[in-house]
Amino acid sequence: MNERKIFMRIVETEKSIRQIIRSSVEAYTSGFEARHIREVNNPNGTINMKIHNVFIVALGEEIQYYTALVRSLDSSLGNMLEKMAINIAKLFYKVEKSVEGNLYPEQTAKIAEFLEAYKNKENPLKPSIFHYEEIKNIKTSSKLIRKTHVSDYYLYDEKTNTHHLIELKIGGDLDNKKARSEKEAIFEQYAILSNSLGKDAKIKCHFATAYNRFGEDKEWKQTRVLQFFAKEELLIGRDFWNLICCSDRGYDIVIDEYKKSAYLINEALENIKKEYLG
Repeated sequence: MNERKIFMRIVETEKSIRQIIRSSVEAYTSGFEARHIREVNNPNGTINMKIHNVFIVALGEEIQYYTALVRSLDSSLGNMLEKMAINIAKLFYKVEKSVEGNLYPEQTAKIAEFLEAYKNKENPLKPSIFHYEEIKNIKTSSKLIRKTHVSDYYLYDEKTNTHHLIELKIGGDLDNKKARSEKEAIFEQYAILSNSLGKDAKIKCHFATAYNRFGEDKEWKQTRVLQFFAKEELLIGRDFWNLICCSDRGYDIVIDEYKKSAYLINEALENIKKEYLG
């Protein structure tokens, strides 16, 4: 393929990514605004159900409204970003939402052993990507157990013949219980895929966030995550979007196009405010 064709393909791919982002923001904005305006007189509406904290009420009507709105915005915006990322990934990967196959009891026991070791601060064993290999290569003699796992993202890259299993938490804010359960889920998904695809299959596992809560390009320091995930597993902010977009410019494209469309969300927020506060 000559240089011009390569360049044109890159341009068209970027256009496709930007179109998905614009469409995602437009659809999200329309739905978010319509739902909240429709619920303005509904005591069981999203905002009205969140305004009864007497300690917030005492701070005034505007604070009462804004705290409820922000909680709703944060949750729904996260859902939109997850769906948007999946739609972008479909441009480059075969995307599945579950992993189904066989799991050996010995693998389950090994997973539990690792998780207990990670949890125990006195135990010198720390998370390592090599522990996946141990789970894959464990000798088994028991009867297989059929299991299905819902996956945040299961991406298959046909060009490199690589399978990616991703547990995504938008901001990555996990307590110890959630961090443990996330790692258990991805361990089991890995074991199931390995049993199904064979020991030579290329499978990579990741814990991902849509943004770095410590600041983009800053060190990721959340100890609750690092207690269960090795640094090599992390896809934080930029790294996540670069993988999803199959480009080292993925993050820059996503943020640039999102900023261009963000005015739509601001307009919707202003319209909702007028309905609730006058």
